[in-house]
Amino acid sequence: MSGARARKAAAELLIETLDNRRTLDEAMATSEHFERLKGPDRGFARAMASAALRQLGRIDKGLAPFLTRPIETATPPARALLRIGAAQAWLMETPPHAVVSETVDAAKEWARAKSAAGFVNAVLRKTVNNRSHFDRAAVTAVWPDWLTVTMMTSLGVDMATALAEAQLEEPDLHLTPKVESDAPKIAEALGGEIIGRGSVRVPTGKVADMDGFESGDWWVQDAAAALPAMLLGAKPGDLVFDLCAAPGGKTMQLAATGATVVAVDRSATRLEKVSENLARTGLAEHVEIVAERLEDWAPAEPADLILLDAPCSALGTLQRHPEGAWIKQPDDVTRFPDVQARLLRRATEMLKPGGVLVYCVCTPLKAEGQDVVDAVLGDGQLERVPISAEEAGAFAGCVTEKGDVLTLPGTGFRHDSFHISRLTRK
Repeated sequence: MSGARARKAAAELLIETLDNRRTLDEAMATSEHFERLKGPDRGFARAMASAALRQLGRIDKGLAPFLTRPIETATPPARALLRIGAAQAWLMETPPHAVVSETVDAAKEWARAKSAAGFVNAVLRKTVNNRSHFDRAAVTAVWPDWLTVTMMTSLGVDMATALAEAQLEEPDLHLTPKVESDAPKIAEALGGEIIGRGSVRVPTGKVADMDGFESGDWWVQDAAAALPAMLLGAKPGDLVFDLCAAPGGKTMQLAATGATVVAVDRSATRLEKVSENLARTGLAEHVEIVAERLEDWAPAEPADLILLDAPCSALGTLQRHPEGAWIKQPDDVTRFPDVQARLLRRATEMLKPGGVLVYCVCTPLKAEGQDVVDAVLGDGQLERVPISAEEAGAFAGCVTEKGDVLTLPGTGFRHDSFHISRLTRK
């Protein structure tokens, strides 16, 4: 019955994410059924949940003809089991008999789903024999309708479609070397390749077991996420503020330049992870950690350089965290620009005249990127320092007409979507 238990755990992960609005990582940390699994069953449960979340909207459209009512009206366990079954049948090439029998067994042995076992059985028998409606669903149906409209309005139909297509694939694993010149050595040791501006793409695996992790030679960081700190151009002797610093990848990049770094974040809990990574990489001596709200923090002196990785909708990381499209509501997205503009203005006050500030957000939406920067530039205290194609490296094609960078698909490798602006105080 291990197959049934794995499917029950996968269904519970969907309930934790979609109904309780947790990330998949949070769900795996809280699900009792998932916690009980060991070895391959644990990996299989995660794979089923991840596959279902990655193409959730298309799965629902594929299931719709086999239901007499919208899937949202089913009980959470039944709804989750149907989605897990469809993911097995349409995305994971699981044998049809296993899809039906093991998923129905999961319903039978799960008190919350037992009464729906017959319903699950009837629908999945149709599901394994007919995927036509799933195949005909538009690729942008991986998102809820409101998000599709938002993406298309901001980026245009073609680029929104390209982002949706990128979400269909598992993300790459990227590493940032502590010493930039070590990238070729790290790539060779781990069977990877150099991408971006010195990032290393490696085969996915257990990070803690990889050569160089314990010795702090590198850390996990998306190649697009590594670009903002590079564009800041920190050097020994600079005083750099890393604002909204957690989880700390950019903090380590800045510390590795020899600059003096002050890492500020409102979450003391998240900063604990930053401290752990700084200790592992031997970079702690270069960094002061400050757990405080940016609005309340008063530095002793202004900074030469500032990196502001502002809170955002995180819609640029949907390939890595596809559940984000479904656990957010429109209001969760539209509230960010006011927050971002307020934090950018506060950061400006902390910067020396002539100092450089890089503003970035892991979202492709113009409202959280270019529009926020343009609004604050209207105050007259900052001006843009355009980013050149040469500086952008592999992201050269992502430089906008205004000299910002928007890391959208088209670079030849998979990565997150970031908006990056470089500014200077007059």
